[in-house]
Amino acid sequence: MSTVIDIQNLSYSYGNTLALEDISLTVDEGSFLGLIGPNGSGKTTLLHLMIGLKRPDEGTVTLFGEPAHAFEEGERIGYVSQRATDRGESMPVSVRETVLMGRFPHVGHRRISDEDHVIVDEALERVGITDLEDRAISALSGGQRQRTFIARALASEADLLALDEPTVGVDAESRTEFYDMLDELNQEGITILLIEHDVDILTEHVDKVACLNQRLFHHGDTVSFLESDAIAEAYGPTSRVIAHDHP
Repeated sequence: MSTVIDIQNLSYSYGNTLALEDISLTVDEGSFLGLIGPNGSGKTTLLHLMIGLKRPDEGTVTLFGEPAHAFEEGERIGYVSQRATDRGESMPVSVRETVLMGRFPHVGHRRISDEDHVIVDEALERVGITDLEDRAISALSGGQRQRTFIARALASEADLLALDEPTVGVDAESRTEFYDMLDELNQEGITILLIEHDVDILTEHVDKVACLNQRLFHHGDTVSFLESDAIAEAYGPTSRVIAHDHP
């Protein structure tokens, strides 16, 4: 099994404010890693460093064997930011046109081909939105927009999905369906990085958890995470894991 991301002794600051301190972890090909921690703990910053959107102040981050900040094959990474669903409200394009954007890195100066359209068809089908392909992005629900952005990443033939709280503002039923879809994509071999606040949802779907608050308090499987003191250490001693059922 190859390593997709390797982080060694990473530290990062915003000016004089320390965001992350001495983080080391690896993400193997085909993993489903959940990032969890309180607000302001550095989760989004770490995600950005992992996919090369930021450069560490200290330490190293390699992405597919190359320095993450210098990685040039952006089509291999599907990044859906926390505000992606909000941006969709103002996009004057259809679902299909949005997903077709994922082919642009492969198209270059040539024309869109029949093969490109087949790949788009397959991406729409994989996330279950074929029936929405002609609908405007602005007319979709939050969950439908997230599926559209995932489909765009699949159309680009991404090997890695990086998702920052992808179900914020999504109803419970759609959220469950969304995570079931992620499970299927992960089973097909796509590596997934996920920021999620809901411990119960997180541990139900991911196979590894990184719990942090500036420092890394746990990186391992879900069972060892739930048996550890990582939640109390990262969130404070009054915090605990509450299991609950999702509709």
